[in-house]
Amino acid sequence: MRMVRYKPWLTDWEDVDGWFDDFTPFQKGGFVPAVDVYQTKDAVVVETTIAGIRPEDINISIENDVLTIEGSMEKKSEVDDKEYYRKEIKSGSFHRAVALPASVKGDAAKAEYEDGVLKIIVPKEERVKPKTVKVVIKNRKQ
Repeated sequence: MRMVRYKPWLTDWEDVDGWFDDFTPFQKGGFVPAVDVYQTKDAVVVETTIAGIRPEDINISIENDVLTIEGSMEKKSEVDDKEYYRKEIKSGSFHRAVALPASVKGDAAKAEYEDGVLKIIVPKEERVKPKTVKVVIKNRKQ
């Protein structure tokens, strides 16, 4: 017979990370879409899957190099007498803010929506070139 060490307090703590998987205090009845953020030479690109949401129900803003995506998806017909075995399809509103990894030109951003994927392309700000100052050496009299 194999001996197992008794650790009663660990059974509750083994999956601490899992406790918060579905915890979204400011998203009651909503959801938080996952995002992919990557850079090209000239732009920062953000992609998110938000299938089932009409493009006109999505608001995008960029302020201080932070991209904010907001929107909502409402179910039109919900039958209360359904006895769901599992219900994972999310509906409601969402809000996602992402700090961008580079300074960007927010007013020049473009967004594309195809097959449930929202792709936002934001051009990077041109880097400020360092200013050089020439030092003039004056002859000192001794």
